[in-house]
Amino acid sequence: MLKDVKISVRQFAVLVMIYTIGTTILVIPSGLAADAKQDAWLAAIIGVGLNLLIVCLYNKVGGYFPNMTLTEYNEKLFGKWLGKILSLSFIFFSFVGSATVLFYMGNFVNTQVMPETPIQFVNLIFAIVVAMGVRLGLETIIRAAEIFFPWIIMLFIILVACLLPEIQLEKLQPIFSVGSKPLIKAAISVVGTSALPFIVLLMVFPAHVNQYQKAKKAFLLATLIGGAGFVIITFLCISVLGTKMTERHMFPSYALAKQINIGNFLERVEILIAGIWFLTVYFKTTFYFYGFVTGLAQILNIEDYRPLVLPLGMILVVFSLIVYPNVAYMAEFDTKIYIPYALTIGLLYPILIVGVAAIRKLMTKN
Repeated sequence: MLKDVKISVRQFAVLVMIYTIGTTILVIPSGLAADAKQDAWLAAIIGVGLNLLIVCLYNKVGGYFPNMTLTEYNEKLFGKWLGKILSLSFIFFSFVGSATVLFYMGNFVNTQVMPETPIQFVNLIFAIVVAMGVRLGLETIIRAAEIFFPWIIMLFIILVACLLPEIQLEKLQPIFSVGSKPLIKAAISVVGTSALPFIVLLMVFPAHVNQYQKAKKAFLLATLIGGAGFVIITFLCISVLGTKMTERHMFPSYALAKQINIGNFLERVEILIAGIWFLTVYFKTTFYFYGFVTGLAQILNIEDYRPLVLPLGMILVVFSLIVYPNVAYMAEFDTKIYIPYALTIGLLYPILIVGVAAIRKLMTKN
């Protein structure tokens, strides 16, 4: 299973930052505004703090089995059959994640950029590029991420700089008006969207990272930096668009970029946010799909996962078209079903791994 593939700590940090931003910057401000109103940016900050706790948990998981991927140490820890069942639940989560993100991409392009293009063709073209990346392997994907990362940062800085004159601080008032319960609910939605999907990275970390101790610190730092990105976007959405506009838009940060107008000369630059999103969503979809394909290959004891990429990619395209029958179902699923599902796979499951590993380690010592 290509055991000799290794990536550097810097490359892993870039991957984590891109993965954190992913779908978050385009989608999450709307849900935060619905729950926390003008305090949405505070909920985003609380969510980043919770994200760091989740990363500490994943660092702990990786510390017990530094030379194995998640599906490999499932069997070592829980036995052959129970381990395979748990691994199947994980790879199904990866599959659903890749399909839903692919739907987001197709829906965004179909509704905002090219309304006359059928979503089937958008999903198919995007999935072909994702499958190409997964087939070329981990090192190729990471090097591509390194190349595009400076462009993502540059586009983000330009976007923020152009929106600074549009900020109206009175739209943030009154602060702390919604109470603690909506803030916590909104923060949990941040965790479910940005941090809990990190469990897919356990197919890479720490088995394929060359310096585990440094990678743990890089994991935390990259999560913090990526989190700062969507905190800034949420702050801008509330302070520029206002609570009601942010809540009403499905893609509020895209609507935010439409507000840029400098001297009636620099305007209609929403392609900046679209460019950031296309790049980050590509890598998020790719690693969801990578976790799905490599995990299934390891369960089936297949040495090389690449023959599975094409048939599973075809299944992915079909599933991405039926995973959400309509946008109303998508909103209902994301708020009431996905968050508990992500908490089960991304939080309770790693806690179970840490608990069982600690007990077995103690029994071995005794």
